[in-house]
Amino acid sequence: MRHFLLFLVMAFLLNLTACEENVEQVEGKQRPDPSLCVFSQGECVKTVAEIELRFTMTPSHAPSEKPLILKLLSSSPISNVQMRLEGRDMFMGIIPVNVRQVDEMNYIGQMVYGSCSSGYMVWRGFVSFTLNGKPQTVIFDFLADNNIE
Repeated sequence: MRHFLLFLVMAFLLNLTACEENVEQVEGKQRPDPSLCVFSQGECVKTVAEIELRFTMTPSHAPSEKPLILKLLSSSPISNVQMRLEGRDMFMGIIPVNVRQVDEMNYIGQMVYGSCSSGYMVWRGFVSFTLNGKPQTVIFDFLADNNIE
């Protein structure tokens, strides 16, 4: 029983470290990982299968525990669009995104996700779709509660 309790404490501590900040100092300011989408600075652009996908989020600072709108614009017609969110560095569950098709190149998704107690939580968006009859997937990462400009 003692070893089991020790295991549980260790597992808990390991989960806490997944929420740690991945921030570098740049000229006295904190700057997030450059691979992250920063919606407050504009669209997040990803390319897959020779098409461009542009993502925008409202509100752009991606607040946790608040309703969010994610818009997707494709450079070519796509279909069967599905989205989900997961924690990139920490398991926070699988959060489905309610996607609505506007037309064959525009989609809107609605979602709400939880917060991380460390104040630095990176979410990973998985977008799957069909292009010319072939399944495709694109991934984008972003920081929740992003008040860093």
